[in-house]
Amino acid sequence: MALDLPARTAPAHHDDPLATLPADFRWGAATSAYQIEGAVAEDGRTPSIWDTLCRVPGAIDNGDTGDVACDHYHRMPADVALMRRLGLDTYRFSVSWPRVQPHGRGPANPAGLAFYDRLVDELLGRGITPWLTLYHWDLPQELEDAGGWPVRDTAHRFADYAELVHERLGDRVGHWTTFNEAWCSAMLGYVEGVHAPGRRNFADGVAAVHHLHLAHGLAAQRLRAAATRPLDIAVTHILSNTVPASASDLDREAARRADALGFRFYLDPVLRGSYPEDLVADLAARGVRIPVEDGDLEIISTPIDTLGVNYYRSFRASGTAEDGSTTTPDGLPVTRGLPMGDRPTTHLDWEVMPDDFADLLTRIARDYPGIPLVITENGAAYDDKPDASGFVADADRTAYLASHLAAVAEARSRGADVRGYLVWSLLDNFEWAYGYDKRFGIVRVDYETQERIPKQSALWLRDTIAAHRARHA
Repeated sequence: MALDLPARTAPAHHDDPLATLPADFRWGAATSAYQIEGAVAEDGRTPSIWDTLCRVPGAIDNGDTGDVACDHYHRMPADVALMRRLGLDTYRFSVSWPRVQPHGRGPANPAGLAFYDRLVDELLGRGITPWLTLYHWDLPQELEDAGGWPVRDTAHRFADYAELVHERLGDRVGHWTTFNEAWCSAMLGYVEGVHAPGRRNFADGVAAVHHLHLAHGLAAQRLRAAATRPLDIAVTHILSNTVPASASDLDREAARRADALGFRFYLDPVLRGSYPEDLVADLAARGVRIPVEDGDLEIISTPIDTLGVNYYRSFRASGTAEDGSTTTPDGLPVTRGLPMGDRPTTHLDWEVMPDDFADLLTRIARDYPGIPLVITENGAAYDDKPDASGFVADADRTAYLASHLAAVAEARSRGADVRGYLVWSLLDNFEWAYGYDKRFGIVRVDYETQERIPKQSALWLRDTIAAHRARHA
C-alpha cells in the first residue's frame, strides 16, 4: 500500500484530557528485533534461544517462527518512512545480540552492526529519535548452552556486548535501554518454561533475575564510561498492580507476596540498592536465595535517567486455591492470581483497565520519587478483521489507546513525571509463543505479501499527535 494516508480529521476538542500533556511529550512506537526483523541466518547472525525454541514441537502456536517475521531487515527504510508519515518522533527498537556478536563473546560482526548503523541514520534523517534497547530476549544460543542467565558470567558477556554496540552507535544514539522486561526473561523463560529457553526451575529463575540486574548495572557503567555525549540510560520493566481478592488476611498476604516477587523484586535493587526484606524471607521459605555477591547491589543501583514502564493489566491475589486449600503440596502458602473481573478483554483475554494504569504510575511516583518515566510499551491485541482493501477499522484498539493515554494524563496530574508514550506495537509481528495469531500492531502486516496498511488506530494516533503539536505551536 502506498504511504499516502487519509487526510487528518478535525482537531481534538478543547476538553480533551490529553490537552494537559506538555509540549515536549514524546510520541512513539516500539518493536523488538526477533519479532520483526526476520533474516535469521543472514549476514553472520547465529541462532538465539528463540530460534531454538521455535524448533521445539508444540512450543509455538501453529509452529510459527521468526525466520521471516515482518522482513524488517530488508524493508527498514520504508518502515521508517511510514513512522514519519504517522508523525512519530521516537522509535524504540532492540538490537539483536546474535546479529551483532554472533557467539555471545568476542568481536562484533561488522555486517550485523551495519544494519543498525543504517537504521539509526534513516531515523535521524527523518527527524525521529532512536530509542535503543540492547536486550529484548534474544540471548545467543551459545550463551544459553553455557548456562544462560542463571550463570553469573552471562552478565559480564552482556556488558561486553553493550560496549560493542555503543562503540558503533554511541555518536548518534542518546537513549539507551539495557533490558526489556526482566520478569519475562526470567520467570516465563526459566520458571514457567513458556518463553525461551523453555526451562522450569524456580531457583534458576531467581538467579536469572539477579544476573539480569547485574548485567544492567555493568552495562550502565560501561556506557557512562565510554560516552562522549550526554546519554539517557534506562531500564524497562513490565509492571502491574496486585490487589487482595478480599479483605481477608490470607488474601492480603498473598497480594504482598505477589507484589514482592513481581514488582519490588525489579524496582528496589535498581532504584533503592537493596532487595525487599520480605521477598528475601519468602524465598528463604522456599529454600532459595538470591545469589548476591559483595558489591553487586552497588553496581545494580548505578543511577539511571529514565524508568521505562510496560503496562498491560493488573491482578487480584488470593491466598486460597481453587480446591479451597491454603497451602501448596510442598507446604508453602498459596498465592493465586485472579482477574479483576467485570472488565472488557482483549484477544488475549487480558482485561482492559486504564484506571489501574493511572494508579500504577501514581504508585511508582510515590514509592520511587524523582525518576522520570516513559511508557515504553502499552497496547492491545484484538482479532482484527480487514476489509476488502486490507484496512482494519479497529475501534476497540483505538479506544484502548485513548483510554490509556488519558490515564497517563491523569497520573501526571497526580504528580507522576511521565514524559512519553510509545505504543506497542508499530507493526503486527511474531508474538512469541502465540506466533502470528495475535496482532498488537497499529499497522496491519499481510504476512503473505508483507504489505503494511495503517489501521484506524494508527490514523487516530497520527491525528492525536498532530493536534497536540498544533496546540503547542
